[in-house]
Amino acid sequence: MPSQEKQEKSLKSSIGDGVFASLMNGFTSDYFTPFLLLLGGTSRHVGFLSALPNLFSSLVQLISPAMTERLKSRKKVIGIFVLLQSVMFIPMVASFMLGEGGPTVFIAIVVLFSSFGAFVSPAWGSLMADLIKEGKRGEYFGWRNKVLGFVTILSAFAAGFILHESEQYNIFWGFAAIFALAFVFRLVSWAYLRKMHETPLEHKEEDYFSIWDFVSRLNTSNFARFVFFVSAMKFAVNIASPFFAVLMLKDLKFDYLTYTAITLSATLASNLTIKRWGIHGDRIGNLKVISLTSKLVAFLPLLWVVNQNPIYLFFVQVFSGFAWAGFNLSASNFIYDASSPGKRTRCIAYFNVLTGVSLGIGALAGGFLASRMPVSVIGGGLYNIILLSAALRLLVAFFMPFNLKEVREVEKIRSHQLFLSVLKLGPAFGRAEVRRER
Repeated sequence: MPSQEKQEKSLKSSIGDGVFASLMNGFTSDYFTPFLLLLGGTSRHVGFLSALPNLFSSLVQLISPAMTERLKSRKKVIGIFVLLQSVMFIPMVASFMLGEGGPTVFIAIVVLFSSFGAFVSPAWGSLMADLIKEGKRGEYFGWRNKVLGFVTILSAFAAGFILHESEQYNIFWGFAAIFALAFVFRLVSWAYLRKMHETPLEHKEEDYFSIWDFVSRLNTSNFARFVFFVSAMKFAVNIASPFFAVLMLKDLKFDYLTYTAITLSATLASNLTIKRWGIHGDRIGNLKVISLTSKLVAFLPLLWVVNQNPIYLFFVQVFSGFAWAGFNLSASNFIYDASSPGKRTRCIAYFNVLTGVSLGIGALAGGFLASRMPVSVIGGGLYNIILLSAALRLLVAFFMPFNLKEVREVEKIRSHQLFLSVLKLGPAFGRAEVRRER
């Protein structure tokens, strides 16, 4: 652990990085699919846009730990690949000029953009874990993600407004503007990252293990089983997830402002509740939070089938953000709890590899089925994709988490108590009983 002065300076720089990275994300993440549709992309292209970046972003992380060890610096890895990521916005905008080949080229550029960003993830996670004490990570990352999430929401609304205003002139120039601003934001983020302090890591021979070693421990390793569970859930989710944008923009004919409001309502709800999830995860264990929220997210697709009114879908997305906030934060924090400093970079990398591959395969499967599913009684074939995703999520959520164990001392609490406590509708915790699970 670095000195308090260096720790505070690094965390301040991390917030600066986070603010401008969040501005970049707000101007891009929800608008790649609309831009692809503007280029003439089809549902099949949308499937590839979701699948290929996830697949390649996962695979590059297999070499990220080795690159970190070779350069003997996590900061160098972060600096190089964040800068490369920012440059990708230039050819991204230029893909509009390519006519029929535009969608394919744009997807390839997004693959590079995502891969460069993903390459830094293990090094960044390892660096941040060194700066925050165990038992405080849930609270800190919950607070950090809450603040940065609001930045993302405001920037995404700003991007949506720019697109809405440019519709009456030339929508392409609206996309060019938001991608140009995202380029500037990422450069400022890169400048803040360079100011962070790095504690040198000692790489020991016993800390090395290949991904095959990791996978082979599935029957004996609690952490390996945890990664397999999260990967299975990500696969089930991404069969349908990429196509909600298609459903809203093409099938339901929502305008960009309506699309933006529905999409960002999940982010808003996530920001309002993520710190609560983090505080609870610190005390009652990340696995308890994951067990509850995995069941909540399993039911989410069914809510889209019930009604397609924009106001109704807005509140569905609010519930979605609430559930996903707990799941994603606790999944990340469990990795920090379950891994030692020397092994943490590889554990993060292998987690991202396997979950990313699952996301990619899920999107490819959804893209393959989207054009082949029969029309449902509700509407187009996309609704059958949504129902399939719901069925798989339910299987994963209700049958897979039972053989997982917590890795540190936590307090006992029932699922309904946890749910009400996060919503502030019940006592903060039940009777405090400390347990230790391994």
